[in-house]
Formats: sequence, structure tokens, C-alpha cells
Amino acid sequence: MSSSSGSGNHSYDIGTKSGLTQTYNTPVFKAERVERAMGSSSAGQYPVSHSGVRVTDAQGQQWLIHKGGGYGISSQTVVVDAKHMSDKWKVTETKDFQGSKNISDFVNTGGPKYNVILNNCHSASHRMMNQK
Repeated sequence: MSSSSGSGNHSYDIGTKSGLTQTYNTPVFKAERVERAMGSSSAGQYPVSHSGVRVTDAQGQQWLIHKGGGYGISSQTVVVDAKHMSDKWKVTETKDFQGSKNISDFVNTGGPKYNVILNNCHSASHRMMNQK
């Protein structure tokens, strides 16, 4: 399930509970830490940027997993079909997970709670990329 903005309007790409379960159980083969400038800023680095992790499954389907205040309902770490990503996102790191982790592992590592100082999108995306 997903929301690509913190506006409180949730746009769901996965229409059923079984579809959600299937997506969360999908093995991740490639993960890319991605970052984009926030708002009209073109700085692209802390503190005016947003980051997440784009994951790719065995069939090439891509999902953006990212965190933000007000992004989700039960968790502030959400999964969005990567087709919603603009061309403003830039890859900053790539890792091959060889199917050893599922999308749910990335969501759980991102964590349900958001704190702009101690548990924000940047700390979550770094934790996701550093999973063993």
C-alpha cells in the first residue's frame, strides 16, 4: 500500500489484502538508495532532501520504500510502485541482495514511527541498505 506524499491522501496501488501480502513477501534482488531534493530546492543533500530505497524483484518490478511523517496509516514507512517516481530521484548507492530479503524486511527495517531528527527518511534508507 502506498502514499507518495505526506498530505494524508493515500493512493493504493495494491487493491487486495492478498496482493499486499504477495508484494510484502516478494524477494528483493537489487536495492538502490535514492535521493531527491525537497520542494523547489535543488541542493540535493541534507537537510533539504528526501531519500528512500528502490527495490527490484526477479521479474524487474520496482518499488520505492520510503519514510515520512504522515505517509502511511499504520506505519510511516510505505511502499509505492516505482512508476510514481519522478526523474528528480538520483541513485546514491546500489546493493545486490540476491533474493535474501523480502520487501517486508525493508519496511520493517525502515520502522513504523517517524521523527524528523532521530528517525527520518535518511536514517531509514541507510538502515535498509545496511541490512545483513
